[in-house]
Amino acid sequence: MPLAKDSFNFLKDLAANNNRDWFNEHKPRFQAAKSDVESLIAEIVEGLSKTDELEGHKLFRIYRDVRFSKNKDPYKTYFGTYFKRAGKLRRGGYYLHLEPGNSFAGGGFWDPNPRDLKRIRDEFAADDKPMREILAGKSFKKYFGTLQGDEVKTAPKGFSREHPAIDLIRKKQFLATRKFNDREVLSANFAKEVVKTFEAMRPWFDYMSDVLTTNLNGERIV
Repeated sequence: MPLAKDSFNFLKDLAANNNRDWFNEHKPRFQAAKSDVESLIAEIVEGLSKTDELEGHKLFRIYRDVRFSKNKDPYKTYFGTYFKRAGKLRRGGYYLHLEPGNSFAGGGFWDPNPRDLKRIRDEFAADDKPMREILAGKSFKKYFGTLQGDEVKTAPKGFSREHPAIDLIRKKQFLATRKFNDREVLSANFAKEVVKTFEAMRPWFDYMSDVLTTNLNGERIV
């Protein structure tokens, strides 16, 4: 069942009226939009669970934490959902962002802890060919184009800026995203397209999971 147009219209109106009085007056619209998004999420979970094992998912609260932010708008103008893969051997996570004019499905490794980040970099330094093959794959290029994420300007400590894989080694995040326009989000096959997008990450997730659960000798550590 497609997402209702008024769910997006609510977010547009909220962006233009981001204050508590307006939100409280229109809370029934928010609740209807939230329920609509939850139905979409359930459809995505059902589809994705056929090819991956999920531990759960989380629809983030619409209320913003403004305590340490210069932006004091009390509400987010989007719905964001995180889908968690099950078990210690499955790494990587999926994310869906629904916002008029700025919707996307993506995932990856947003904030690897220092140990995981060092392990990933060591793997790329030792052999970057498997990752190159994934990034050059037809499915990855079709849905995501290229690998994204913040990176250091030159080279991390302990790595040469002249290393052939420095473009991968310098990354601090490893992300992939596919954007959707509003028409695509409101289409009847949107949930299926999100599932296809998440599934296109699987070769990458499987590779990174193997890296993060073994040492450089390929011995299991988890």
